[in-house]
Amino acid sequence: MTSEAKEAYERTPLPGWPHKELLYETIDNGRIAIMTINRPERMNSSDPEMGKRWFDAWTNFAADDNCWAAIVTGAGDRAFSAGQDLKIRNEREAAAGDGNAPAETATRVPYPVLPLGPRLNCWKPTIAAINGFAIAGGWSVAQNTTFRIAAEHAEMNIAEARWNQGAGFVAWLPRLIGIPHALEVCLMADRRLSAQRAYEVGFVNKVVKKEDLMDEAVDWARTMINMAPRALRNFHQMAYECWGRSIPEAQAFASALEYNLRGMNDSKEGPKAFAEKRKAQFTNT
Repeated sequence: MTSEAKEAYERTPLPGWPHKELLYETIDNGRIAIMTINRPERMNSSDPEMGKRWFDAWTNFAADDNCWAAIVTGAGDRAFSAGQDLKIRNEREAAAGDGNAPAETATRVPYPVLPLGPRLNCWKPTIAAINGFAIAGGWSVAQNTTFRIAAEHAEMNIAEARWNQGAGFVAWLPRLIGIPHALEVCLMADRRLSAQRAYEVGFVNKVVKKEDLMDEAVDWARTMINMAPRALRNFHQMAYECWGRSIPEAQAFASALEYNLRGMNDSKEGPKAFAEKRKAQFTNT
């Protein structure tokens, strides 16, 4: 962790943000968003309206040209997110009666937003700061970020098979951790991975002490917002979009994509800063 990460940072709530159960704040003059799942009394689980809150958060992040990175975490230190609130689900199932699916009561969102890159063409980097249990849908939230940093005490798994629930995000989990490890996580649904085990299988990028978690996540975000944003997002997109392509196809995709660097002010600023032995000041123009 760099000394910069230890610098104090003041969170500024997004003006007009309507949700209390999912907070949206920014630091560093709006360059970094911090989204906090804020239902600690229910292990930061998701009620039926959480989908609408995430839709608002991710579409706002994607559209904000001043915001270049995001951190997602949970309130408190017990849970990142325990996934679907099964107590509410049980109430809905009981109300539906035997043999009937529960009625959809959640606010419908206009379109899906995750994964951010393919859905919103947003390749800005995102970080999950996993501060406790990341279970089921909580695992999914973390899976949909670029990087995952976990506190030492964090535990995580995909528990849906215990309760006969769906988890469509498992379909692409093998891309991150391979088929054997993906099946280990979701078929043995009553076992949880420790933060260290999640690191060993490749799901978590780094494990840190609980008290260092947010500082570490902020350090990663600050490192990335000092990079050239267009080049950074290109690399992010290549890594995902070229999965499964042949090497010639991947090379052709990358070559076409990187035309967007030509003529940019940042493409002049980078070499100029190197020649002048100073830090580059990128503007994404």
